Amino acid sequence: MSSHHLPQHRWQITPATESAAAELAESIELTPDAPTSPLIAQVLINRGVTTAAQVDRYVHGLGQDLPSPALDFLDLEKSLDLLVDAIDRSAKIAICGDYDADGMTSTALLLRALRTLGAQVHYEIPSRMSDGYGINCRIVEKFHAEGIELVLTVDNGIAAYDAVARAVELGLKVIITDHHDLPPKLPPADAILNPKLIPENSIYYTIAGVGVAYLMAVALAEKIGGDHTVLNNQMLELFTLGTIADLAALTGINRTLVRQGLKLLPNSQILGVQALIEASGAGKSDTIKPEDIGFRLGPRINAIGRIGDPQIVIDLLTTTDFDTAQELAKQCEETNRLRQELCAQIEMEAIELIQTSRLDFRGDRILVVVKDQWHHGVIGIVASRLVERYGVPVFIGTYEENGQVRGSARSIPEFNTFQALEFSKDLLLKHGGHPAAGGFSMEGSHLPEFKQRLRTFAHQCLEPEHLRSLVKIDVIAQLADINPHTYQQIDAIQPCGMGNPEPIFWSENVRVQEQRKIGQDGNHLKLVVTSPDWPEGIKGVAWRWGEYFPLPDRLDIAYKLRENTWRGQNTIEMELVSTRSPVISSSTTQITPSTNAPLPNLSETQITPSTTFSFKDRSYQCSLSAAGQVLEIANADGQMLTVTKGQKMGLLRMVDRSEKQVAVTESHFYQLIKTAMQSLAVASN
Repeated sequence: MSSHHLPQHRWQITPATESAAAELAESIELTPDAPTSPLIAQVLINRGVTTAAQVDRYVHGLGQDLPSPALDFLDLEKSLDLLVDAIDRSAKIAICGDYDADGMTSTALLLRALRTLGAQVHYEIPSRMSDGYGINCRIVEKFHAEGIELVLTVDNGIAAYDAVARAVELGLKVIITDHHDLPPKLPPADAILNPKLIPENSIYYTIAGVGVAYLMAVALAEKIGGDHTVLNNQMLELFTLGTIADLAALTGINRTLVRQGLKLLPNSQILGVQALIEASGAGKSDTIKPEDIGFRLGPRINAIGRIGDPQIVIDLLTTTDFDTAQELAKQCEETNRLRQELCAQIEMEAIELIQTSRLDFRGDRILVVVKDQWHHGVIGIVASRLVERYGVPVFIGTYEENGQVRGSARSIPEFNTFQALEFSKDLLLKHGGHPAAGGFSMEGSHLPEFKQRLRTFAHQCLEPEHLRSLVKIDVIAQLADINPHTYQQIDAIQPCGMGNPEPIFWSENVRVQEQRKIGQDGNHLKLVVTSPDWPEGIKGVAWRWGEYFPLPDRLDIAYKLRENTWRGQNTIEMELVSTRSPVISSSTTQITPSTNAPLPNLSETQITPSTTFSFKDRSYQCSLSAAGQVLEIANADGQMLTVTKGQKMGLLRMVDRSEKQVAVTESHFYQLIKTAMQSLAVASN
């Protein structure tokens, strides 16, 4: 019985529709040089794309005849009139952006557009350290003192009632462009553009902040007139960067425009984007894919907003000087490297704190960890890693100089972060967010009560089975199915991202033929897996799985496909996202024995020494020692029960490797042991 420690995940495998997938595969052509794989057809069906006509629309986008955004955004025409009037009068316009990738690309997009269209335009990004999120009265007062007449917010403003009211009081015109949830009372702006104000069935409903800025800027260019082809392409590039980096849903208009923008990026007309692509190593194969933005370009932009000066990114995305672009891209690279180091250090310290404090996160169904001298610009990233590691919602914070706690939260599907913060709002100074993530601040003295309040909320919505990370899997695949044609067909259904996830395949009972740690600190794994149908093996990588080394020889694996280019050679490899002990081995059959038969004696010698079985809709492995004295039963979660012949107490080892004694005569354990022994006996026949 293996004692290997594996990631603790829940697998949700979409039910296969083999006949429908085969029929759809025969009716479509994703690539000209190979028939469509039923695996990819099944992926499309899982996305709700079930007919050839739907596939055509899904692959090629919504087309050119898109409805006017003015039909949905009722304040768009008013916004354009205000902008045209300001441009005609040479009145000063100011943009108030945000310090994340969405906010910074939005700011750069509007700066480029307004400057090209003849506006006098300035900008301000709130300080993450001193201002926090969004426009505030300090910024409004500054704008007024500088003679600003028209204020544009991007990716913020919808909740800034006091700041907007102050601007109106001072005689400033205000246009809010935002995409965040609506507050009970809207600010008194002259115009508000927010997809949360339009019908949910609109193709524009899922756009991010950069999408709102893009729609307004394109409409403004059309209203002013002239040939703005270069500007439109530049704006589409920034829209693509911001939309993917902000994890906006790649559905509707987002999917159509991102698909177009990805084609522009390899030959970007923005010097700063060219420099960033070169510095990050993205686009080595002359293409830019969503993962290049998600894992290379986006983090370098976001790193500046987290621990650097956002002006670096704005200047990078708006400069017309090659040398300046190169220098600013270098600064982004250096800042991102520092961000990575900070994240690794804080994650290590958080894990140590959790272990030494013996936090009962499974009993609490929540994890709250706070320590001083953590950089609050990166603790949200660490929170995401802790959710992946422990499978529970994570609230992580650090102490400020004034004794207050400032924190971030990341969640699991069954736990609504924003509702949890609302449940605790009387303890908080500030809070905000959405179901998957949030931010908060409070007096340090409220921390114990805050933990208890979150524990109460968690017990209202979470069951123990929820406390493992959920992995949604599309379809089972044989290793022989993993080939360049399959990858090319995945490429044909790009872009994938939020709301339209990358395909995740799984293969059963593969053999881990080779494995080794890689990376500066051995944090990652490189491996080769084989199967009887593909003995030559497929290479794979498992990011941040160094602690699970060595993996067991036999595994069920879940993975995405990646193309690796090395010295001009392209190979298809796996990126592991999850693994588990094999549910069904190649040498045994899954069975569900009756529990009414008598319990066999542990010393019986005619039974098979190991097998797999099912008990109460869960899968288990069991093995019997050679002498027939010790029975071990393990589930897919990593828990293991050890029973010794003649003993009424057994040893239950938990996922965290802690152990406790249990009475094997209790009904659940007794029936489990009985089923295991019957399974061993049946498998031997």
